[in-house]
Amino acid sequence: MPKSIGEVAPDFSAETTEGPIRFHDWVGDNWCILFSHPKDFTPVCTTELGTMAHLMPEFERRGVKVIGISADSIDRHRAWSEDITEVTGHAPNYPLIADTDLTVSKLYGMLPEDAKGSAGGTAFRTAADNQTVRSVFVIAPDKTIKTTIAYPMSTGRNFDEILRVVDSLQMTANHKVATPANWHSGDDVIVLPSLDDDAAKTLFPDGWRAPKPYIRYVPQPGVNKI
Repeated sequence: MPKSIGEVAPDFSAETTEGPIRFHDWVGDNWCILFSHPKDFTPVCTTELGTMAHLMPEFERRGVKVIGISADSIDRHRAWSEDITEVTGHAPNYPLIADTDLTVSKLYGMLPEDAKGSAGGTAFRTAADNQTVRSVFVIAPDKTIKTTIAYPMSTGRNFDEILRVVDSLQMTANHKVATPANWHSGDDVIVLPSLDDDAAKTLFPDGWRAPKPYIRYVPQPGVNKI
C-alpha cells in the first residue's frame, strides 16, 4: 500500500553509494527527502539528479538530508554519476540507495508486493516496469511522512517546488498557521481555523486581514515587514 501523510516512514537497512545505512539512524534529528527513480541511465532522471546536486546547499541550509534510490546496483549508480556530472555539470553529492531486490520500493508502496526481478539477471526490469518508482517523500525529524509527491516518467520534477514545500512544512511546524496557494517564504500566512479569535489575538496581537471570517491573513512569523 502507498504510504500516506502522517504515517511513520518505514525503517530499513540498505547499501548506498556512501556505505551501508539504517535509514532512521541516518536521518537522525534532521528533516529528510527520499526521492526515487525507476532506473539508472534514464534521461529525465539524469537531469533531476544533477539539479538536486546543484540545490544541495539550499537543502543543507534548511537542515534537510537528501537520499536517492533506484532499483540498480552500487556499481551502476557510480557509473551513472559520471554521466550526470557530464550532462548537468553537477555530481551527485548525496547517497543513492541500491534497491536491487526492490525491498525499499515495496516497503514504501511504490511497487506491488508481488513485483519480481531486479536491475540485472534473467528477470531484468526496465524503467517501464518501475515507472511507479518516481516519488518524493518529505520526512520530518520524528520520522513521519509530511508530504508525498508522485510524478509520471515524462515529467521532470520541480525541485524549487520541493524547497517551497520544505519551507512551508518547517515554518508551520512551529507556528499555528498554514500557507496559502503559491506561497513563498516571506509572504503572508493564514491563521489556523482551529484557533478562535480570542486565542488568535494572543498569538497575533497586531491583528489580521480577514476577507472572510474563516480566512485570517497575518505576516509570516519571524519576518519583519517594512
